[in-house]
Amino acid sequence: MALQEVGRLLGLFMFCSVLLASNGQQLSPNFYSSSCPDLLSIVQSEMRRAVAAESRMGASILRLFFHDCFVNGCDASVLLDDTGMFIGEKNAIPNAGSLRGDQVIDGIKARVEAACAATVSCADILALAAREGTTLLGGPSWTVQLGRRDATTASLNAANTNLPPPNGTLDVLISLFVSKGFSAREMTTLSGAHTLGFSRCVNFRQHIYSDADIDPAFAAQRRQGCPVASGTGDDNLAPLDPTSPAEFDNAYYQNLMLRRGLLRSDQELFNGGSQDSVVMTYSNNAAAFRVDFAAAMEKMGGMGPLTWPSGQIRLNCRRVN
Repeated sequence: MALQEVGRLLGLFMFCSVLLASNGQQLSPNFYSSSCPDLLSIVQSEMRRAVAAESRMGASILRLFFHDCFVNGCDASVLLDDTGMFIGEKNAIPNAGSLRGDQVIDGIKARVEAACAATVSCADILALAAREGTTLLGGPSWTVQLGRRDATTASLNAANTNLPPPNGTLDVLISLFVSKGFSAREMTTLSGAHTLGFSRCVNFRQHIYSDADIDPAFAAQRRQGCPVASGTGDDNLAPLDPTSPAEFDNAYYQNLMLRRGLLRSDQELFNGGSQDSVVMTYSNNAAAFRVDFAAAMEKMGGMGPLTWPSGQIRLNCRRVN
């Protein structure tokens, strides 16, 4: 009788564990293995198409994921358009005019909905797309935990206050990352995402015209595409890593040691402060950077995920059901 009772309780425990996982209370890389087995192949094929059409898109999707997770967790709130109930995060100062890639996520979502309707969250699609975009540009892979739910609102104020500013000092940057559970070293590691992509003139104008800790030749080169007058050429682009902007490597850190950081916040990582040694390590050891970056990205994916019964599976990533 006792053995039968133990067996019954064990069976009940196993059933409840499966139920919890299916309801999203437990993230797992295999969360959709039964409910949407083609999910990964869909994301991979759509990201291959997007990056082939524009290599910059890999960096844009990675940035989109970062800007989502740093505002109330990885909940796809960044993808929501404005409504009569709230002003979305797309219009926040760090995002307005520069946030890209939401159309790519729309395309992936449409294919996923056709394959397995009302099953996969936009938050999970974005997390997978960020990884795939990175690996397509030569970056490392990492484990993506799945089972998130989507937010039903967004926060313009949180986006304006939680995202690192392009002119931030080292103390400000460290403080922002520590508030999100990251160490100063992890902050420097994640900043290495700037080995990919571009930035707008409005974000680096002050650095190239006003700061002394910048290579003069590099500053002069950047000034050619970024006029000193505010409001003139604000949207002109320059590569964050002028050496290899479409290749995931450690050139970003090598450039910092040469005083060729495009943003004020970039050069702050190598400016006689606490992160100089980390920049030097990554500059000389690309493998160490790759390993640490993958670990930091996996950690970022665990930032405040919504799980059942919170949130919803949005059928359209731009609006609440």
